[in-house]
Amino acid sequence: MKLGIIGTGKIVHEALFALEPVQNIEKKAIFARPHSYTKAEELAKKYNIAQIYTDYEELLAKADVECVYIGLVNSAHYSYAKAALLAGKHVILEKPFTSTVAEAKELAEIAREKGLYLLEAIVPMHNEVVDRMKMLLPNLGPIKMVQCNYSQYSSRYNNYLKGKVEPAFDPELSGGALYDINLYNIYFSVGLFGKPEKAFYFPNRGFNGIDTSGIAILQYPEFTATCTGAKDSDSPGFVIIQGEKGWIKLGVHPSFPDHFDAEYQDPNNQELVPSPSGGMQRAMISVHFEAEKVHHRMTREFADFADIIDTKNDAAAHTALENSLAVIGALESARKYAGIRFGVDDK
Repeated sequence: MKLGIIGTGKIVHEALFALEPVQNIEKKAIFARPHSYTKAEELAKKYNIAQIYTDYEELLAKADVECVYIGLVNSAHYSYAKAALLAGKHVILEKPFTSTVAEAKELAEIAREKGLYLLEAIVPMHNEVVDRMKMLLPNLGPIKMVQCNYSQYSSRYNNYLKGKVEPAFDPELSGGALYDINLYNIYFSVGLFGKPEKAFYFPNRGFNGIDTSGIAILQYPEFTATCTGAKDSDSPGFVIIQGEKGWIKLGVHPSFPDHFDAEYQDPNNQELVPSPSGGMQRAMISVHFEAEKVHHRMTREFADFADIIDTKNDAAAHTALENSLAVIGALESARKYAGIRFGVDDK
């Protein structure tokens, strides 16, 4: 896969490092706005990228790329992805997919009409731990509760408290905790259980109306998922899934799962057995799983995307796109329930 890199920010630095061991991706070009040209030069030299563009339309027209990876501010995802699709390029779009459902649906329709792939870069959906968790879910019986927490004090929050609004806390640029960090929790729920029936959001809001933290509630027919995300405070991260016959606990931030523990009722032993507390309990099977070490948390997602594009895996691309549409649907429903407005809402 011949790839063009769009952007020079922190996430692009991570992506280029993550791409190093992925042999079937050729990094052909990088785009930067004129004021970031020096950054693009440094990245091009470090990662052996032959071409630098400061005109996005020129890159799409002249660069030897079949796919672009867009790692720009949230509010730019839609316009840059649309331009790439109209130019006949596959798109890997950094999370969050778009700011609104309408934008996402329009991009999806263009991709379908042109026979192109539109893929969202979201680490947990390309992860060995999540694969194993999916395999274990049937052992838990009917699901009763899902609890997720991804809280991480933002390096930009101190500036925000001083009145300096950077993109991560700017509603005009589709910022906020829901779309930036709680998104991972919601992706976990959608990736494991599908699209929720309803989504609600109860945020803590800053001086400019943006959510600095909050709790999203996703309603499914038989259970509720509670998703806590914060950029204004810290907490140990976790995902806990409870079923009638057992549980799974991911004891780390869901942005990069590397292990989990689980217990479920032994199907071959229905008798009660002594518990450590002196009572009786069900006979349980315990599981501890640790993933193999990887070069970078984003490496597998890029390898998966290259395989999808190189092998024309329509089924995998369709599943990924449907998940993205379900997640942006839940995000927008939750955001609008809370009365949070983005700049794009006024367009």
